[in-house]
Amino acid sequence: MKKVTLIAAATALVLGLCFTGASFANDANGPAEITLESTIDKAKKAKPAVFPHAKHQEKLTCGDCHHSKDADGKQVAYVEGQKIEKCESCHNKAAGMPDKLSTFKDAAHANCKECHKKTDKALAKCTVCHPKK
Repeated sequence: MKKVTLIAAATALVLGLCFTGASFANDANGPAEITLESTIDKAKKAKPAVFPHAKHQEKLTCGDCHHSKDADGKQVAYVEGQKIEKCESCHNKAAGMPDKLSTFKDAAHANCKECHKKTDKALAKCTVCHPKK
């Protein structure tokens, strides 16, 4: 009986460590799904976007979407391991970005919608990212 209990405890410990490791690995890559919504330049009629982050990670690299900025405010390419800030920390009306990138919504549409148009025009429909409730 002690042997069975010992084996069960050891198995539980190993499985627990495996699942803990898996959850840490997922945290390093960000959440599997994200709801994108502006908190700075709120739209009159907000339309949050459902973003399947994990699904995009299967096909793209972090640098395909993420970037940073230098001291002059110029875009700098993503560097592996860099801290990823919220897009709207730079893409907001007060930041002085060009019009087509001046809000989080504008930047997302420029990046996401254009990529969707190139890969599959059906993915560029509004309801793909903004599903009706």
